[in-house]
Amino acid sequence: MTKKKLPSVTVAKINTRNKDGGFIAHPLKWESDTKPNIEIFPPRHMRNISFRVGDHILIKIFRNKNFQITPYTGRIVRKIDEKETKTLGIIRKLENGKWQFSPIERKIREFIIDEPSDINIKSGNLVEIEIKNTNCRFKSAKITNVLGYIDSEKTLAMISLISKGIPYIFPEDVLEQAKNIKPANTINREDWRHLPFITIDPPDAKDHDDAVYAIKDEDPTNSGGWIIIVAIADVSYYIKTGSALDKEALQRGNSVYFPDRVVPMLPETISNHLCSLREGEDRFSLAVRMVFDANGNKRKHSFHRIVMRTAAKLSYQEVQCAIEGNTNEKTAPLIENILQPLWSAYTSLKIARDLRQPLELEISEKKVILDQNGCIKDVVRPPHLEAHRLIEEFMIQANVSAAETLKKHRQSFIYRIHDEPSLTKQETLRNSLHNFKIPLSSKVKLTSKQLNNILTTVTNTQQQELINQIILRSQSQAEYNPKNIGHFGLNLQNYAHFTSPIRRYADLIVHRALIKALQLGDDGLTDEQEQNLVEIATQISSYERRAMMAERETIDRLVAHYLADKIGHLFKGRISGVTKAGLFISLDKLNADGFVPISTLKNDYYHFDEEQHALIGKHSYKYYQLGDAVEIKLVEVQPFAGALCFEILTEPQLLTSSSLSYHKTKSTMKRRKCNSYKRKV
Repeated sequence: MTKKKLPSVTVAKINTRNKDGGFIAHPLKWESDTKPNIEIFPPRHMRNISFRVGDHILIKIFRNKNFQITPYTGRIVRKIDEKETKTLGIIRKLENGKWQFSPIERKIREFIIDEPSDINIKSGNLVEIEIKNTNCRFKSAKITNVLGYIDSEKTLAMISLISKGIPYIFPEDVLEQAKNIKPANTINREDWRHLPFITIDPPDAKDHDDAVYAIKDEDPTNSGGWIIIVAIADVSYYIKTGSALDKEALQRGNSVYFPDRVVPMLPETISNHLCSLREGEDRFSLAVRMVFDANGNKRKHSFHRIVMRTAAKLSYQEVQCAIEGNTNEKTAPLIENILQPLWSAYTSLKIARDLRQPLELEISEKKVILDQNGCIKDVVRPPHLEAHRLIEEFMIQANVSAAETLKKHRQSFIYRIHDEPSLTKQETLRNSLHNFKIPLSSKVKLTSKQLNNILTTVTNTQQQELINQIILRSQSQAEYNPKNIGHFGLNLQNYAHFTSPIRRYADLIVHRALIKALQLGDDGLTDEQEQNLVEIATQISSYERRAMMAERETIDRLVAHYLADKIGHLFKGRISGVTKAGLFISLDKLNADGFVPISTLKNDYYHFDEEQHALIGKHSYKYYQLGDAVEIKLVEVQPFAGALCFEILTEPQLLTSSSLSYHKTKSTMKRRKCNSYKRKV
């Protein structure tokens, strides 16, 4: 079949960014109804021009013969400035009387705008503006909307909430409905208030979804076995399908957690009070009772709608200290009859977990510590305790039990799925590991056990952090879907989210499905919701990603504010990401992240090598690679965009002889292929 001739040039609109920060555009006119993705690149002489999502550009299109993401690439001919561009930012009045606009988007720098005559503003407002003359050094802008007021670091989360379109104010009818919900009587509930459940959460948690209890199994046929009960807040009892509360919860999808606040999925009268499994108070729960043998293999499980009472509210740190022998007034009375059985049951579950081989990545997350004024006091990476792992494993087993039960009863519901890495990502991973002389066979199906073996071989070596990052980057993103494909990371065939209905709508759906399948009440999944599970799963998956971006960007803004007066300071860090655009750097002590643009790298022209996760000099064959320890200087801070810009001071390394030979051969082949293609065109 003859390929259709491509247009010499065409007008396209920049629609989004790819994972490397580059742009993906769609042509405005195309020969078919389905417009292709086109990965676009500005030529070198246009690198001082700012390009943004929404821009219209004139491009020359080329076929991408061995494409991974897009079938075409485009070279920008020029930018078409026929439309205003909208963006968000903070407006501030300077001492000289002029107004400065600080954009929240990292690609745009601060600039001066005229004082508006037709709209009321004050210094510190978060505003929406229309930018004209985006090709010019001096921009023309008009404020079109005032969205909020950012008066201090305390309100930085508002930028993410507004820019991401996350609902944060509950409508009056929702609040009124929540206010009128009353605790019901315990008729038709199993009474388990005699069991000493405990909650284990962060010390500042208020929405307690889950409580746990464990006891030895007295069944003589199950010597050394354990009974584990996980009780989950029975949110579905109070949130009726189709109610104002239910519709608002679906529009939010999940709670969003910031360093200084929580934007809950449900009003606080429900999330922090009525449904929260608070110490010493009677609560309705949907509980799963699981029986395990001495080696952590599950023998059976059952679900129950109960009334329960939490005996104690504990933090992860308190539980960890108590098990290590450092009890306090609260944990000392609980050691023998509550904490030790929980720990022993967890020890059994670990045996089965180790055999199952879920993916064991060592990736720590940073936590921002604020002072009483809402300003950053410290940025830390908290240790992952065994107490965390205990709760994680109990929750995983409860989630598996929910998925297995619903599958057995042929009840439609939403799975939590995690696909294996794509073939393209597997090949990239294989080539990357080859550079470190780490083999990964292509002849057998990739498993989490294979990856764990690799991680074990690099433990306590200089490559440990780098290999963890490389494997992490090869992974697909977990999501919600009514169609089950299993969970690659956990190495489980059946998995759902059941344990957090206060803060995740997916769990509320699973609760309703269990109630319907097991005939535990008349408040189960409705036929209408069952028919819309695909749409609901797609929606809450996107809202989950939206929340993650908002949380991450808020932390970035807080850190940028903290470092705003430290321009020119030197820091030690490590390369945490490599893209076509430059290097991402993670600072050692502050755990802050910033960027080194590729254009600032000196003495050579560097290009991106995806297989080696490196930027390699075209002439010197010196390189910067993911995981390298470097010294950098802070040269620019954009506080409201959450952006840090560094200059790298460490000299690049020279490729080893074997890597150098491989790279030269690869470059030669690439040039030949490119020249051959140009002759054909």
